[in-house]
Parts: sequence; C-alpha cells; structure tokens
Amino acid sequence: MSLLLVAGCGQGPGSTDGEKAAEPYKIGAIVDISGPAASLGEPERDTLRMLADELNARGGIDGRPVDLIILDNKSLETEAVLAAKRLIDQGVLAIIGCSASGTSLAIVDTVQKANVPQISMAASALIVEPVTDRQWVFKTAQSDIMVANKIAAYLAANGMKNVAFLSMNNAFGDSGRVNFEKAAPIHGVNIIAKEKFEATDKDMTSQLTKVRTTKPEAVVVWAIPPSAAIITKNFKDLGLGVPLIQTHGIGNQAFLDLSGDAANGVVAPMGKLVVAEQLPDSDPQKALLLEYITAFEKSYGTRPSTFGGHAHDAFNLVVHAITEAGADRAAIRDVLEHTTGLVGISGVFNLSPQDHNGLGEDSMVVIQIKDGKWQLLE
Repeated sequence: MSLLLVAGCGQGPGSTDGEKAAEPYKIGAIVDISGPAASLGEPERDTLRMLADELNARGGIDGRPVDLIILDNKSLETEAVLAAKRLIDQGVLAIIGCSASGTSLAIVDTVQKANVPQISMAASALIVEPVTDRQWVFKTAQSDIMVANKIAAYLAANGMKNVAFLSMNNAFGDSGRVNFEKAAPIHGVNIIAKEKFEATDKDMTSQLTKVRTTKPEAVVVWAIPPSAAIITKNFKDLGLGVPLIQTHGIGNQAFLDLSGDAANGVVAPMGKLVVAEQLPDSDPQKALLLEYITAFEKSYGTRPSTFGGHAHDAFNLVVHAITEAGADRAAIRDVLEHTTGLVGISGVFNLSPQDHNGLGEDSMVVIQIKDGKWQLLE
C-alpha cells in the first residue's frame, strides 16, 4: 500500500495514562498532496495541520486532543479508496477529503458502506447529490452548479452570448460542462464550441485554434492549475482577443505564478478569500477571512488559497459536530446535517437534509486579475 502518512497531530498532555477523558478524537483527512491536484492539496494539508495544532494548544475538544491523520492520495482515485479504508480501520470519526472531485467521488461508496461522515473539499455537485444516496457525504467548496450560473449570468449581463467552452477531461471538468450546458440557455448564452484536454497535457493550442474558428465572444475554461495556467498562456499567445472566463478552480497563487502576465484580464467567480481586504466591513465573513490570512501567513510565510479555505471549513465543521455529538459517527453526521449559520471561509453554511453543501450564491464574488492581483469586480 503506497499511502504516505503526512501528519499525526494530537499527542498533547493528558493523552497517556489510559484516561478515557483524554483519549484523542481521531479525524482522518485524504488530501491530493502530490500529483496533478497538488496545488489544491498542499494548502489544504497546511491548513489542517495549523488548525489541529491550534486546537490542541487550546486544550482540544472538551479537554481531549485531536489526532489528525493526513494521507496523500497522490491525486489518484485508487489511492483515495485505499486511504479511506485505512482511516476507517483506524477508527476515525470522520474523513475530510478529498481535494479534487474525482478522488472525492471515488470514496463515496466506501464511506457510505462504513457509515463514516465524509466532508469533501471539491466542487462537483455529484459529490453530495442526490442526497438520498449521499447521507454520509458533505462538502465545503462552492458547487459547480453555482459557478456555472454565476458565469452564465456574467456573460449575459456583459453581452457575450456566443461562447466556447473548454474543460479538463476528468470529473471536475465533466461536471462543470454538464452544469454549464444547463445554465447557459437559462441566461440566453449559446455554447458554439466545446473542447476537452487532459490534466497532464502540456499544451492546449490545438483546442484553442479549433474554437477560434467559431469566432466566440468569450472563452470559458473549466480547469485547475497547472492546466488552467497552461491554457491561459496558450490563449494569450494565440491572441484570441476575447474575454477569458475561468472558475474558482484557479483560486490560488500557483495559478498566478504559472500564468504570469497572461493571467491579467481573466475573470472568474470565486470565494471571497482572495479579495478579503476589499470586502465591506459589513460582510459577515470578513473578520474570519482576515483572521485566517493572518494565522496562515504567520505559520507558513505565505497567503492562503481558497482551497486551504475549503479545508478550514471542513475541519471546523467536524470539530463543531464532535463538540456537539462526541465520539459517535452517526451523531456527528446528524449534527453536520443540521448545522446552520456557521460562518466559514467559503461562505455561511446552512446545511439541511436536502442540502449537504449549504452555501448560497452570496458565497461567491466575481473577480478579475489585474497586474497579477485579484480584484473585486462584482
């Protein structure tokens, strides 16, 4: 079994001598730390470590430390399933993971059969829908349904009715394509060209050349770095001369670094973290966003990403549920399902038996990249 044990936090004072009151609460996490989704997984791992350390320094949950076990699935669905089985065998109360839609979907059947709560950090709506088949599964990233609607509404409002759509050939890209195909006609937007590319492709010039012949008024790309950055550079090199719209999948510094000047002008719906300082003081998330930024910069010397934010929310949801339910998986699931008004990094969570994501469209803003920086557009 080629799983990498990344962290085991929680061996604080009082966790010895066999005292039940001090036995740690075991929380598992499966993160895409290496492989194509590493730019998502690395900040998630770092955030989880930071939060677990902070919690244990404060005395844990009701005096009991948290034992956080983080496994790297290497961005592979098979590794994710092995990791889930390993964590379940180790008796974790809940599993945070995975970073990407494909790896998250891969472990759904495993956690469902074992009756272990899963809190994904990925976008695909299929991770939590239909809820009747996903009773033990929740997620913290904004749904791709929401993102598709945001993009379609932005295009329509700005007079871009005929667009090309390019997506990664994986669960994230496929789910995005399906939902954008549903959202576009609602807003009077026509998809006049569609192309796919692999997460491992090093150049997407051929796909962009094909869609250029259709003369789109905008190009929509559904991807994560490094693919999202590669296609952004190809887009600039070809000089298509129309707006490039992407998704919350680009919400990290890796995209800006890899894209360079080509990123300027890119528009995307995104969580508020990247523009936290630009939000009005009345925004209910602003204080927490700034607190997270400060803590992460102190711990790691760099600014956190929206992906780290999804991990922040997943960890806090699990801690909230354990605080209310104790060491009982079923009770933890029930608390998660009825959590409302919980202010997070990705939005304000209002979960219910009908909604295991719990975020509204007000959890996202539209940003544009200007001079290599995120700027609040609307």
